[in-house]
Amino acid sequence: MTHVLVTGATGFVGRQVVKALLADGHRVSATCRPGAQQKLGPLGEKVSLVPCPDLFRASEAWWAEQLAGVDAVIHAAWSVEPGKYLDSPENLACVEGSLRLARAAVAAGVGHVIGVGTCFEYRLPSDHLTVDAPLFPQTLYAASKLSVYHLLEHYLSKQDTRFSWCRLFYLFGEGEHPARLVPYVRGRLAAGETAKLSAGTQIRDFLDVAKAGAMIADVVKTGQPGAINICSGRPTTIRALVEGIADEYGRRDLLEFGTAAIHPSDPAAVVGVCNAIAPERVRETSDESPAEAAHQSGRPHGA
Repeated sequence: MTHVLVTGATGFVGRQVVKALLADGHRVSATCRPGAQQKLGPLGEKVSLVPCPDLFRASEAWWAEQLAGVDAVIHAAWSVEPGKYLDSPENLACVEGSLRLARAAVAAGVGHVIGVGTCFEYRLPSDHLTVDAPLFPQTLYAASKLSVYHLLEHYLSKQDTRFSWCRLFYLFGEGEHPARLVPYVRGRLAAGETAKLSAGTQIRDFLDVAKAGAMIADVVKTGQPGAINICSGRPTTIRALVEGIADEYGRRDLLEFGTAAIHPSDPAAVVGVCNAIAPERVRETSDESPAEAAHQSGRPHGA
């Protein structure tokens, strides 16, 4: 049984990683702020909790103690306060804390460090982002993620520690912040109210966070090193995504496209090429929603 420590376990992505790891039979330890374990729900009873008020300011010595006997670390934690994180100075603290965690992992003999990055490390726009695509972060958040990737890639290559870096694309699903696109649209439609949207011409790579979590957890099993795009690889316009959701409610009439302006910094296209190695696994599809079916086919449900 592999012992995996997950940081950010109570977050949007981290919870799904923990769920997938447990389903695969791993022993899981999970960092969390004191009192935040309820965010894990029933999963909290199946993991070993590691309380920490601020893991990005924890010392190497503290980390080395927590990592004793751990086989792999999945570092999903980061400061991502909505509306602030892209250029927040907290990104610098996240870089420093991530490096202390990595050094402690080496000292504790952890065999595999798996970091979580972002598609915004790449030069955008692009509808064909391979892991070899040019890198050009345009926010402090993306630059900080990329700096951790570069530093750990070089540092861990000289240690007896495998390193993987999972770059996330556009995720949606369980536990998503209510201000994000999918919860906003669902909330408006459920209330019978108009959803005011941009033209929706932007092309995106959408993936359910549960699938993303499973793909990250799979890296423990496959041992795949280096950069890994955690994405669907399928281009879908925002309009197609939203129309697929509206068809679940039978209310396309409540979608008002073109009301909101597209932000000048919003890239026209962000689509990845998935290079993740999938272990043999029977994946359930019976609970797939109509909107997810639209993503799978590359068209909105009902079109």
